[in-house]
Amino acid sequence: MSRDKASEHALFSGWSVGTFFFRDLLLPLNIFVIVLMLLVGYSDHIDPREHAILSTLGLSFPFFLFLNGLFVVFWLVFNRRYILVPLIGFLVSWGPVRRYCPVNMPKDSPKGAIKVLSYNVWEFATWDNDKDEMNPIVDYLLNSGADIICLQEAGCDPNYTKTVYPMLAKGYEYCDTVHKRGPTDDVLAVYSKFPILSHERIHYESKGNISVAFFLKINGRKVLLVNNHFESVGLSVEDKDRFHSLVHGAVMNDSTGEESKFFITKIGVGARKRAPQADAVAKYIHKYRRHGMSVIVCGDFNDSPISYTHRRVATGLTDCFVASGTGPGWSYHKSGIRVRIDNILCSPDLQPYGAKVDRSCDKSDHYPIYCWLKKKR
Repeated sequence: MSRDKASEHALFSGWSVGTFFFRDLLLPLNIFVIVLMLLVGYSDHIDPREHAILSTLGLSFPFFLFLNGLFVVFWLVFNRRYILVPLIGFLVSWGPVRRYCPVNMPKDSPKGAIKVLSYNVWEFATWDNDKDEMNPIVDYLLNSGADIICLQEAGCDPNYTKTVYPMLAKGYEYCDTVHKRGPTDDVLAVYSKFPILSHERIHYESKGNISVAFFLKINGRKVLLVNNHFESVGLSVEDKDRFHSLVHGAVMNDSTGEESKFFITKIGVGARKRAPQADAVAKYIHKYRRHGMSVIVCGDFNDSPISYTHRRVATGLTDCFVASGTGPGWSYHKSGIRVRIDNILCSPDLQPYGAKVDRSCDKSDHYPIYCWLKKKR
């Protein structure tokens, strides 16, 4: 074979291998990732009472989001003719992509907007605080500039009641607290610069968790404020340590599969318990929305943005972080778990601005979330 013929043969052989690698191997793999991303992204339509494990697939959405993003970079570098494939994948999955990781241009809150803050304070983490010192969570709340504060897990060690509650009350004229006693006590509290007219428990089955409707008078209008603390996954401190080891690769042996199965089952059980709670809250909100009342919904949902819980409660409402925040906004940050489970929602007659998960206060296992709301004209 002549040198020219050999060169031509090598060229076509290389082209064939490259074609197989890009078109016949990686391109179908990219399409497969997009299909999975799409299915996982809409798993919030699966009722956990019927398919508990499948309903939790939304927790894996960031993994497929990341993989498809890698394909964008890969095609951009190695074969630009296929870059439209992952971009179309993002487009067809735009709904869940935006729910999980929104991007919004920052806007200043207008005059007359009110600041709403929601925070699972983890019993004010008093075990890390000297009772003679200002509690850092209380200090943060008093300096937050919020007009309305919704707290979950707002119970407090009796030794600190003289420093925690009275200090908060000094900053807010109106306060209302609801305590649910049980195997795991739960306390929800609202501190407000606007009058709190009344409150009502939203009834659903739970040993320790609770949702409460507070009725406020804001600028002459009656507004429904719903503060929630939905059922948790129920992981103990030891369970969370085991989960942390699992996600960081410290558990790499025959028990890995059993550990994974344990946590998936736990998560599924929690999702099944939250489903009727979310239904009850959604039904309650709808009752007042039918009469045109403005609604603000806050709290710890204990579920991801792509979940049955979030979808049911947010039906007909605006997710303030999705509408005016940027990034994944992880609000839970302990034990290797990073997910946005804290939310502020509002009725369509209210416009949200500047929603943010504030990582400057990390004394609780949650970060606070806040935004500004303004009545639309």
